[in-house]
Amino acid sequence: MNMLLTRNLLTAFTLFLGVQVSSGQSFDFDFSKPLPCYSDSLGYGYDITEAPAKKGNQPFYFSVKVPDGNYKVRVVLGSRSRSSNTTVRAESRRLMVEDVNLKKGKSATYEFVVNKRTPIINQNLQVKIKPREKGTLTWDNKLTLEFTGSAPAVKSIHIEKDDVCPTIYLCGNSTVTDQGNEPWASWGQMFPRWFNENVSIANYAESGLTAGSFIAQNRLAQLLANIKEGDLVICEFGHNDEKEKGPGSGAWYHYSRNLKIFIDNVRAKNASIIFCTPTQRRNFDKEKKTIIDTHGDFPAAMKTVAQRENVPVIDLHQMTKVFFETLGFENSKRALVHYPANTFKGQEKELADNTHFNPYGAYEVAKMVVQGMKDLNIPVIQNLRSDFTNFNPAYPDSYQSFIWHPAGMCDLVKPDGN
Repeated sequence: MNMLLTRNLLTAFTLFLGVQVSSGQSFDFDFSKPLPCYSDSLGYGYDITEAPAKKGNQPFYFSVKVPDGNYKVRVVLGSRSRSSNTTVRAESRRLMVEDVNLKKGKSATYEFVVNKRTPIINQNLQVKIKPREKGTLTWDNKLTLEFTGSAPAVKSIHIEKDDVCPTIYLCGNSTVTDQGNEPWASWGQMFPRWFNENVSIANYAESGLTAGSFIAQNRLAQLLANIKEGDLVICEFGHNDEKEKGPGSGAWYHYSRNLKIFIDNVRAKNASIIFCTPTQRRNFDKEKKTIIDTHGDFPAAMKTVAQRENVPVIDLHQMTKVFFETLGFENSKRALVHYPANTFKGQEKELADNTHFNPYGAYEVAKMVVQGMKDLNIPVIQNLRSDFTNFNPAYPDSYQSFIWHPAGMCDLVKPDGN
């Protein structure tokens, strides 16, 4: 069989499957036609779980093998045969499109940008990812989309490389990173929900990190290899930095010095940087019904560096204090990983974590960050979605009405750090 005939047969086969792939890293998938399960050789298909039944309502994943970078995604949601309810998440549970209800025969189009990466920086350097990060959706060679909800329905997906959109890079620890497993969540993975298709969110944070270990593991090096003029970096560190011991440790030397390293390197790339003070732990004085601070000098040190270097600051330390105190001693548990035994499969003991957020808490903190950016008039806020309304942590959204469809992955071991 000659090469031309082989190429023509392959083209006919992909069109039959409802797939179009261009040489310029553009992909189109028609979900009204049969699509395969993912294989590395094919490079696309249903992934993680079985392909959904033709008339079923079960959640599903779809992956495409692509090089590292930003990708603009357009999804057309809805079904000709039934009503639908769809939420779209990307990679490790990054919330992109939230709770779309459509009647039978109706459709809606949404666009957003997904940042995809592997640990490779160049042929001589790569990120020193932790054992728990290996094999996760954050660091693999695929762009993965999760379609969930009570009745998810997708008509088509279009994916194309986007080398020009501004990127917001997130740096931090377990309160910021894309938590891949239920019931854990962080504000960084809820943050993309509020931005339109003209900006990418690249979450480089990881559980257990300090500002120093972020640098030592080449995460800052990878960020600097990709950042371009006009991009923005948001840093939140403190939870783990305050536990470091040894010469030079503490808020006023190592921590402050490392924050200055972030500032200098980001600005050398003609990009901008802002700081977020660390989120509070749920540490109540029951009599006074107030939060007892656990961060010592670290919020003040961050503010001092920021003032000296003219870096804008979002005070999550204060905003989360107001948030927890507004909810109160008992109801503040609803924002964190507090669940009775047997809530999740294999969970024989109660989960009671006063640092790590659940999806509701992470969602609320993400809104605090967005509001902080609005208050500071950070230019990229021009790319906010139109449904964002001003947020005050003294008047949080109701946890009773918050909707979250759990992903299939669950891990009862708490993330690194505290």
